[in-house]
Formats: sequence, structure tokens, C-alpha cells
Amino acid sequence: MEPFPSDLIQLPRNMIENSMFEEEPDVVDLAKESCLHPLEPDEVEYEPRSSRLLVRGLGEHEMEDDEEDYESSAKLLGMSFMNRSSSLRNNMSGYTQNPNGLCSAPSTRTVVVCTVVLVIAVSLIMLIYLLPKCTFTKEGCHKNHHSMELIYPLATNGKVFPWAKIRLPPDVVPLHYDLILQPNLTTLKFAGSVKIVVNITKETRKIVLHSSGIAVMAPEALLVGQNYTINIEYSSNLSDSYYGFYKISYKDENSKQRWFAATQFEPLGARSAFPCFDEPAFKATFLIKIKRDETLSALSNMPKKATTPVTNGIVQDEFFVSLKMSTYLVAFVVADLKNISMKTNGSLVSVCAIPQHLNQVGYALNTAVKLLEFYEKYFLINYPLEKLDLVAIPDFQSGAMENWGLITFRETALLFDSNTSSARDKKLITAVIAHELAHQWFGNLVTMEWWNDLWLNEGFATFIEYFAMEEIFPELHSDEDFLNLIFKAMMKDSLNSSHPVSSAVQSSEQIEEMFDALSYIKGASLLLMLKHYLTKDVFQAGIEVYLHNHNYGSAQSDDLWDSMNEITNGTLDVKKLMKTWILHKGFPLVTVVRNGKNISVQQEQFLYHMETENWTSDTSYLWHIPLTYITSSCNFIHCTNAYLLDRKSAVIELPEEVEWIKFNVDMSGYYIVHYATDWKMLIDLLKKNHTALSPKDRANLINNIFSLAGLGKESLEKAFELIEYLNKENSTAPLTQVLFQLSLIYSLLEKKGEQHLAARVMHRIEHLLGDKIDQQRWTDDGTLSERELRSTLLDFACTHDLRNCRTTATEMFEKWMKSNGTLSLPSDVMKAIFTAGAKSSDGWEFLLKMYSSSVSEAEKSKIIEALANTEDVRRLIWLMQNSLEGEIIKTQELSHIIATVSQSLPGYLLAWDFVKENWEKLTRKFHLGSYTIQNIISLSTSQFATKAHLLEVKSFFKSKSEESAQLRCVREAIDTIQLNIHWMERNLAKLQELL
Repeated sequence: MEPFPSDLIQLPRNMIENSMFEEEPDVVDLAKESCLHPLEPDEVEYEPRSSRLLVRGLGEHEMEDDEEDYESSAKLLGMSFMNRSSSLRNNMSGYTQNPNGLCSAPSTRTVVVCTVVLVIAVSLIMLIYLLPKCTFTKEGCHKNHHSMELIYPLATNGKVFPWAKIRLPPDVVPLHYDLILQPNLTTLKFAGSVKIVVNITKETRKIVLHSSGIAVMAPEALLVGQNYTINIEYSSNLSDSYYGFYKISYKDENSKQRWFAATQFEPLGARSAFPCFDEPAFKATFLIKIKRDETLSALSNMPKKATTPVTNGIVQDEFFVSLKMSTYLVAFVVADLKNISMKTNGSLVSVCAIPQHLNQVGYALNTAVKLLEFYEKYFLINYPLEKLDLVAIPDFQSGAMENWGLITFRETALLFDSNTSSARDKKLITAVIAHELAHQWFGNLVTMEWWNDLWLNEGFATFIEYFAMEEIFPELHSDEDFLNLIFKAMMKDSLNSSHPVSSAVQSSEQIEEMFDALSYIKGASLLLMLKHYLTKDVFQAGIEVYLHNHNYGSAQSDDLWDSMNEITNGTLDVKKLMKTWILHKGFPLVTVVRNGKNISVQQEQFLYHMETENWTSDTSYLWHIPLTYITSSCNFIHCTNAYLLDRKSAVIELPEEVEWIKFNVDMSGYYIVHYATDWKMLIDLLKKNHTALSPKDRANLINNIFSLAGLGKESLEKAFELIEYLNKENSTAPLTQVLFQLSLIYSLLEKKGEQHLAARVMHRIEHLLGDKIDQQRWTDDGTLSERELRSTLLDFACTHDLRNCRTTATEMFEKWMKSNGTLSLPSDVMKAIFTAGAKSSDGWEFLLKMYSSSVSEAEKSKIIEALANTEDVRRLIWLMQNSLEGEIIKTQELSHIIATVSQSLPGYLLAWDFVKENWEKLTRKFHLGSYTIQNIISLSTSQFATKAHLLEVKSFFKSKSEESAQLRCVREAIDTIQLNIHWMERNLAKLQELL
């Protein structure tokens, strides 16, 4: 999955949604049910009895209409869910039960069902894992603040529920699912039935799977080696959130409201659409049938096998049986869709969108075909399905989702409009497609065994995404974007709240929180480092072994290292090396001291010191660091030297004395370098001949020296001295890094109330970059890299009113507004023009009108950011509130709106207040721990630098649920505020002297 990137923090599911219900698991003992007889294997199916759920705090008749969706999102599996329709309730029941516990007189249909049940094939437990006040660990469920004794919840009949661990027992393994679904896009409900064939691997009387909390116990042991079949019918509302089987509202070309049904199952959402063994290692095959309105289209993972009429206006699509796969990769879409297609190497690739967007899918199709062909050659494994659909979803939380054979995308991540999509938009679309297609091998063909190793999916897909882009689309310079992402991931990884790439997860929130910059970007950068150290051929061979050894199965991190070791054949222990990186949080700081020909290197952890109460550091920890370096005697890429630092310190002896030495060539390693005695030499080199180092090396030096200044290892004065060369700089990577570092300082000063000093920082930026800003043309001319730099510089200049940027942009906006939006604007500078236009009341209102009428998602995205840049606080509040409601502004935009609002002086307190006031709504829509919630918490608090704000943030989350207070992203937000406070205390006086 690709979390949707923002300009501020680039980067990307659900435990069953009835965590909002107060219920105990419901146990049915088959031995005591008068309608039921002992079980025999390989016979027929069981339909569970109905039960009733009540929304927390409400009696049966107290439920409001708007609560029905929250209730029904958890209704699963043979249960009566207080649906307003009594006929639906009655149809859900295979049989009823009298108060005395005996079965009532059955109808004809019930006789048939009960006869089927007489020779039942299975018993099952359907279990909720979100039990109130319970924290799960590897050992099981434990009460908070109590001993680690395993706590078993009570069922509705008062008996102990027979399972309490977060992981399903290994006694029962699913083999195959037959799934039938009928979504109704008028009533916005769906009905379903599922047949699950399971195999018993260890004698047991229970089957535990994921769904709502009911259980049925077998009167006798289920037999080892036998297959049993579970048969369940159920119904529910389409979800209001972005998880499970959910509904989406959009306007068609005639401005008429239409509905779209789609799925998002990663990581824990499949269980909210159908009962299943919802863990990645429980792979099975799926036969999916979808009943739909004949005017709509249905898509699933596999090609369509047949379409047959059901009733008047309703048809059923049957899809071919899938390959063996995890439940989180199952997908289906029902909507009014159009597509274009192209065949490659036996697979039909199609890009699908709502009809008014069909003219924007051409670039995605061509890109997908090129990438698919590249991956097949690189991995030496053909894409195994006969079709691949890429579908643009009108409202989508993430950037995309890699469902096997049916990849779903946010529209801005798939649709390219030649009139309004910029160079940056093209790069985003290419990157997201490259990421999701890489998952068809890494994640789908070979899947991590459990969520602790999510990085095997996401780190690999991110690494391969940028590798493929460099190989196929070198003109996009995607390596520069990857570099900036690594810098941002290291900021997160330098906090005490960080976590190892491979981390134990003990709750649904922790699983959600694994989808972060460390799993994606740090994971990818470690693979990049390993590729450089092993050489590209050895690394590629190791990947091939890994995919062949584990295809259609699951893997752990050690399986990857073992595959690499098969290729290195004892010359290098890859497992020993890489375990030092994935099992420990943070990264090393390498200090370099040059003494003639001898270069002393020493490692320690790079870690910002915050409050001591929760601060931990292992000073003895050692990474095995593949150091790379170049020197003045030979500074070309083929002159790169390597040294493995696997001790605390070492001495590298050069063949001769050199003028300068630069470590971590092109930022190929995941570490920061401190040149204890050589910063002056490198500063002089940049002033005299900056091109002696590559653009990535120059960006690396800028990042490292500002990071060291924040740590207190180097002076801020020296950092400012290093960037003095910048008026000679023409490359995007170093210019972008300087803008990022100085913008951080500017924002902290501005929000701290140091406006005069903040203005001096902006004056320094103008001194360094003013000439570059003046050189930019308001066109779409030049290479893609030049065009992207133009966008970056002019966006910044117009936002901060530098040079004559805002004047030029305002003039262009007024001409566009007078043409009623028909005048063509250069796409690369469109956002800068819109941002300037949104400063006026008339301009803001016109942009809002254009947002509602535009058919270009690229244009709408630029409008949203401009609207969020207004200084009118009433409009900012309206924008955030409306996006949460999703009526005019799509809810998918909310995280980006909060990010933009929180950067401005008028908006940063409003953003935090909005989060506090709407916390329950936000977590109901996006779920605790999700990437969106991580972003919202981080972005709405990242500008705080006072002890009062620190106390307020701590107090707010402490006042919420334990689950909220214990989120890692909350601890990260607190760490960041503390870091801001320390930075200001250390550097405020120095800045006044420097500037």
C-alpha cells in the first residue's frame, strides 16, 4: 500500500469495526442445542444462530439513524443486527430459539436448514480482538497495569470464551473460500454468504476466525487431516469509513450524485466484509461471485468467468478461482466504470475510471505496461495473472492498494491530465504505479508472515519503485525524491519514540502504526545500502532466490537474508550484517578524524536527547556499517571505496594523503557523518568547486551539518557557512534540502512569536535563492527536473511574498478568473498562481466554485492547497470542517488540508483545536493508528515549541482512551515538541548573532 504523500511529510485497513460495541463473545455449545447432532467431517454446512448487538450506551430502541452505519459495519455472520427491516432479520436466521432453550417449530425452509445442520461439517468461534480495557501481547490478553496473567473474556452465556490471543491458533488452516456478495447502491447495504473449507492440523474442539464475537463449540474433537466446511450468510451496511467494503459518493458528468462501492482490506479490514482467517500467513484460494445492477460493472482480483441473470435488472458475475493469497489482498469494486486496455506477455492491463475521467488514463496505462515488462525481466518470474486492473477511486484514503490483479488508486495518483497535471504530478503517478506493481511480487506472491515484518512488503516495494523509475524513466530524477524521503525518515528515526524496522506488534493500533516512514523508507534505504555493498548482480540474484523459494507462501526477514547468503556462499554473512539494522531502532553517527593518511572512524547512536523520564539509549550497540568514501585523489563514481565498520572504532589507512574525504557516497548508506576536523575543508571545497561532489553528496552534507547542529555536535554558524555557496547551485536536491532546513527554522521562530528574527531568516533565504527565483519563467518549458525546481521555488516565493512572485501570480490569476477558468495556465506554476489568488476574498470564492466544477483531479488538488493557504481564519475552519463532513470537499483531502493550515501563523493553532474538538469523529473515520491519524497528530503539533503547548498535548491525549495515549505517533509528537523547545533554547541567542 502506498500512503498518500504530502509536500510536508512524504510517504502511506482495519481491525473489525465493531470495537465500538459493548459485547461479549457469544458461545453456542452444539452438544446442548436440541436441533444439532454430533459432527462428521466432509459433509455439510453450518449456519450460525442469530444474536443481537447493542450500540454502547444505547438501548435497543434508542438508536439514531446516523448510528445505524456504525452498528452495521460490525454486523457479521448469522446475526440479527437490529435492522429496521424485520424481514431481513428473519431471513438471517437459520432457526429460532424458544426462551426455554428448545428449538421452535420450524418452517419448511428451516427444516431443510436444520437437516443440513444435523450432519454439520464444522464448529466455529468468531472472535473480536478489540476487547475493552485489554492489551494483547504475544502471550495473550492482559489487563493494563496488572500482571501478565492471561485473561480470558467471558461469553454471553457466562462461560469463559476459549481464546484470548491476538494471533489465531494454528490448529485450523483455511484452504478455500466461496464468497457471494450483493451490494445495493440504492439502499447502500450488502448481503453476503461465504463457504470456507478448512483443514484441521491439530485436534481441537474449536475453530477461531475473525468476525463478530460469537462462538460455537463442537461436542467432540475435530479430526486431524480432515477438511470441514463453514457456511455463513449475513448482511450489513456498506461502511462509512475507508475500511472494509465501503461506499463512496461522487458527482457524475451531469452533477448527479452517484455511488461507488470498493474495498480496502489491508491490514485488518477483510473481516468486516466477510468472516475469514484474517492473517497474512493464512493464504487460500477464493471463488468470488458478485450480484449487481446490470447497468454497473463489477471487478475482482481474477478475470470474469461468466455473467448470468439473477432477477429483473440484476446479474451475477462469477470470477475465476484465484491463486493462493492472503485475505488482505482480496478486492472487489462495483461502480459505473469505463476502461482502456493493452495486452502484454499474456496479461491484459486495463486502467479504469468513472466515465468523465476516461480521457485521463492513457499515461497510467503506458506506464503500467512498461513497468510490468521490466519487473518480469528483473525478477525472472512472469506476472502470474491473466489480467491486471488499475482502478481510480473517487474518494480513497491512501495513495493506492496493491490488491492482486485489482490495484485501487486515489484519482490523483493515477489520472494524468495533459492540461493541468504538472511535472511533479507525472512523477507522483509514475512512482505510485511502480510501487503497487512491485507489490505484485513483493507482498502478493511472497507475503510477510506477520505484520512485524511489514517492511518486507513495503520497504521492498519502495526500494524497487525508485530503482525501476531510475532504470525506465531516468528523466524523472526520482533518486532525488528518494533522497529527501530518507532525510525525513531519519528525522523520525532519531527520536526516542522510534522503533526497529522489524517490531513486535500486540494490538490493532500497533499493526496500523507499522505503516510509517520506517517500514517504507528506512526499509528501502537499508536495501539500497545492501545492494551497493553486495553489488547489483549479487543483490538481484538474491532477490530471485527469495522469490522462487517462497512464492505463494509467507516469509520472515531471516528468509531474505538466507536467500542472499545462498548467493554470497560464505564470503559474507548477510544475516549477521542486516540484523544489526532491522532489530534496533535508530541509526549510527560516524565521526571521522583525519590525521595524515590515517582516517579514524567511530560509531555511536544518533539520538536526540529529550526528557530523561522515558529516554533510553544503548551506548554499546554496534551496527555493521558498510562505509563508502571518495577522496580528492579520485572522486568519480568508479573510485568509490568501501570499508565495513563492525567495531566501535577503526582506522582506515589511505595510500596517500588527500586534501579532502567525503563519506557515504551519494547517501547510499543509512547513517550521518560528522567530520570532526574536516568541515572547514569541505566548506571551502563547496565554495571553490562544488561540482567536485555530486548533487546528492552536496545535499547529504547540508542535511548532515544541520542535523548535527540540532544535536549540539556542530555549530549553527558552521551550518550557515556551508550553504553560502548556494548562489552557484543549480541542482534540485541541494536546493530543496536548504529550503527544507531553513523553512523549519523560520516556522519555529514565527510560531514562537519571534517575527523579527523569522523575517531575518527569510531575508537570508532570499539572499541565497533570490537570483534563482528571478530566473524562473512562468511556463512549462525545460526538462522535468528543471520544471519541478521551478514549481518548488515559485510555490515558496509566492507563499512568503518574495521578489515579485505574488504580483506576477496575482496578475495571471485575475486573467484566469476573468475568463471564468477557461484560460489555460502553465501546470507547473498553477499552484503558485492559485495560492496568490486565494489571498483575496473574491479569488478564494472563485477557486471554491472551480473546485466543485473541475473534472481534473490534478487541478482540484492544487486548488485545495491554495484554499488552505488563506489567512482568513473563518475560511480555514470551514475548510477543515467541510472536508471532515465530505459534502463539498472530499474527506480524503483532510490530512493535506490540516498539514497546510498548520504551517501558517493564522492556522497552526486552529488546526490543533480542530483535531481536539473532532477527535472522536476523526478516529471513527480513519481509525486509531492509521497513517492518516499519524499524519494528523504529527502535522497539527509539529510547530509547537513551548512548555505550555507540550503540557497541553500531553494532557489532551492522556484524557482520551488508553489506546489513544499509547499511540507511538503521540509519543513522537511529544518528542518533537520537546526537541523544538531544546532547539530554541540552544540556538535562539546564536541566531540573533548570526542573522
